[in-house]
Amino acid sequence: MTTVYDVPAEPLIKRAAADLKKEKAIQPPEWAPFVRTGRHAEKPPEDPDWWYVRLAAVLRKVYVKGPIGSERLSAEFGGAADRGVRPDAAVRGSGSIARKALQQLEEAELLVNIKGRGRTVTGKGRAFLDNNAHAVKQDLVKTVPALAKY
Repeated sequence: MTTVYDVPAEPLIKRAAADLKKEKAIQPPEWAPFVRTGRHAEKPPEDPDWWYVRLAAVLRKVYVKGPIGSERLSAEFGGAADRGVRPDAAVRGSGSIARKALQQLEEAELLVNIKGRGRTVTGKGRAFLDNNAHAVKQDLVKTVPALAKY
């Protein structure tokens, strides 16, 4: 069976985001169109579906690096803040976005909270990502037949 480790991250995240958009438990918060994703970002994301893409990326990160908490996730989605004439500095991403993303994925039963350690992927979440990874691999094989042997 194909897993998350067998396919590139970008097409997997796009496909998972499209599937997460169909989930009833996952809805962007009312502040999502206006919020910056961290101190390093000048403006809000331009993609109207950025919330689903972020949740898919969070789910993949928890799959690969879990158990993981909101503080470490905010660092994963951070960037370099412009400090004027001084050199750029690494800063964390939005903690509120990380926290709300984890809560929604937990509500959708894709993640589970382990007390004192952080969130980890449930069997349903693992199956969700692995099925999307399999579909991505099938799409890649259609475009590049030489990949079929992998």
